[in-house]
Amino acid sequence: MVDIIDGALFQRMVIHGSASINAQKQAINDLNVFPVPDGDTGTNMSLTIGTAAAEAKKKPNQSISKAASVNASALLRGARGNSGVILSLLFRGVSKGLKEKDEADGAAFAAALNEGVSAAYKAVMKPAEGTILTVSRLAAAKGAEAAQENNSVEAVLEAAIAEGQAALAETVNQNPVLKKAGVVDAGGKGFLCILQGMLDELRGVPAPAEEDDGLPAKESADFAALSEEDITFTFDTVFIVRKTTDKSIEPFRAYLNSIGDSLVIGEDDEAFKVHVHTDTPGAALSEAQKYGTLELAKIENMRTQAEELAAGKKAQSTDDLDQVEAELEAQESEGDAIAAPEKKFGVVAVSAGEGMASVFRDLGVDGIISGGQTMNPSTEDIMREIAHTPAEVVFVLPNNKNIIMAAQQCVGLIEGKEIVVIPTRTVPQGISAMLVLDPEADVETNAAAMEEARKNVHTSEITYAARDSDFDGFEIHEGDYMALAEGQLFGTDRAIGSLLERLAKADSQQNAEFISIFYGEDVTENQANEALAIFQKECPNAEITLLSGGQPVYYYMISAE
Repeated sequence: MVDIIDGALFQRMVIHGSASINAQKQAINDLNVFPVPDGDTGTNMSLTIGTAAAEAKKKPNQSISKAASVNASALLRGARGNSGVILSLLFRGVSKGLKEKDEADGAAFAAALNEGVSAAYKAVMKPAEGTILTVSRLAAAKGAEAAQENNSVEAVLEAAIAEGQAALAETVNQNPVLKKAGVVDAGGKGFLCILQGMLDELRGVPAPAEEDDGLPAKESADFAALSEEDITFTFDTVFIVRKTTDKSIEPFRAYLNSIGDSLVIGEDDEAFKVHVHTDTPGAALSEAQKYGTLELAKIENMRTQAEELAAGKKAQSTDDLDQVEAELEAQESEGDAIAAPEKKFGVVAVSAGEGMASVFRDLGVDGIISGGQTMNPSTEDIMREIAHTPAEVVFVLPNNKNIIMAAQQCVGLIEGKEIVVIPTRTVPQGISAMLVLDPEADVETNAAAMEEARKNVHTSEITYAARDSDFDGFEIHEGDYMALAEGQLFGTDRAIGSLLERLAKADSQQNAEFISIFYGEDVTENQANEALAIFQKECPNAEITLLSGGQPVYYYMISAE
C-alpha cells in the first residue's frame, strides 16, 4: 500500500485521472437529464483536467507543493463550464492544503481534499445538495476518518471513493429532476472517476487508452500506405497563416472541402495551420490570404512520391514544419501580453455564430470569444481576450449560464485591468446589456444599468431533443423540436411551425414592445421569413426584427423586451 506521495507521483495520479474521465466522458454526458443536444458535463470536466495533465507531462516536480500548485493553476486556466470550474476549485483547495510540503501522507492528503471542498463551497453562492459538492464533501470527510486509522494516501483514496459512490447513489433521491429521470449527478460521477484514476495509478492499474473518435487525423500523407488509385488529389498541402482579421475561417473551411479532402485545420488566436489534399494548392493559398498573411507553405506531389516509394527509392520531401510550429507556440506567450489601456471601457462577449458575432462587433464589443452551448470556452480563453482588450475596465458578457462561473474566475487575475462580469445567460441578454453601456458613466452606474437591461430581456429558444426523455411533465422523443423559455422547457412538437406559433402567443411575446428573431445556421432564409410571418401575425403590436445569427444547435433565439 502506498502511504506517502511526492510531487512526481501526484502528477502521474492527475494524468491517470485525466485519462480515466476522458474514457468515460460520453457516459457522463449522457447523465445530463435535460435532453437538449449540449449535455457536456463529462466533456467540460475532461477538458479541464486535461489541461493540468498536459502541464504535468512537461516537467515532473518532486515537491508535492509545487506539483499541486502547477496543477491548480492549469486547472484554473482550463476550467470550462460550471462543472469544470468547481473541479478547478476543488484542486485549488488541495493545492492550498499541500502548500510548503515536499511529500504528503494520508492525513495531509485527506486534509487537502477537505480544503478543496471548502474552497468549492465558498465559491458557489447557493450550494445545492445532490451535486458534485455533496459527493466531494462526504468523500473528503470519510477520507479524513480513514487517515486516523491508516495514515496512507492509498487508504484515504479508497475510503473516500467508497463513501463518494454511496453519496453519488443518493443524489438521485436528493434532486427531484434526477429522481424522475432515474440517474445520478453527472458532476459527482465525473469527480469520482478522476479520484478512481488517481487511486489506480497508486495501484499500478494501467490507464485507459485515449478515446478514439475515429481515424487519427494526419498532417502529412502516409505515402507508403498509398497506391495510385488511393490518391484522389495530387498535392499534399500544408501552410500556416498569421491572422490579420477577426472574421471566422468557417467559410474558408467550406471552400477547402470543395476543392480537396483530408482537411485538418488547427487554430489559435494568432494563426491557423491547414493540411489539405488538393489538385489546386495555389487556389487554396490565394484564398487563405483573405484571412491573413501566409507565413510558410509545404506542397508535396503525392503521386510522384508514391511512384518513388513503389520503385524502392526514398521519396523526396520538403523539410518538416515542426520547427515552425514550435516557434508559433513560443510566440503565443507574446500574444498574451496585456494591452495598454486606450480607453476607459472595453467589452468581451461570448458568442456562437458569425451573425451574432457581427451584431456584437457593430455594437462596439472589443473581443469575441467563440463558444456557447456546444463548447464552453475556458477561463484561459476568456482571460486572453480580456488581456488583449485595450481598456482600463473590461466588462465580460458570458451569454450562457454555464460560462458565467468560468468568467468570474478571471476577476482579479489580470494586473492593471478591472474586470466586471455581467451574468448574461443568453445572447439576447448580452446584446441588451451592450446597448446601455455609457462611455461617460462610471463603472458602478454602467454595471447596474447593464444588469437591469439583461433582466428585462425574455429569451426563448428552439432546438431539438438529443434523446428520449420524460421531463417536467413532457414526454420527449429524440428529434422532437423543443422550445425553451428562460432555459425552462416550454413545449415540444414534431412541427417547428406549431411550436413557433405557441411561443408567439405566450405572454412574454404578447406583452413585448420589441422582438428580435435570430435564426441559426440550419435555417434557410425562406424558413426564417416564415417564422417572421408567424410572429408578425400573432404579435401585431410589437416591432419585430429578423436577423441571421448563424448559431449552431438552436434553430431560433427570440428576444422579447
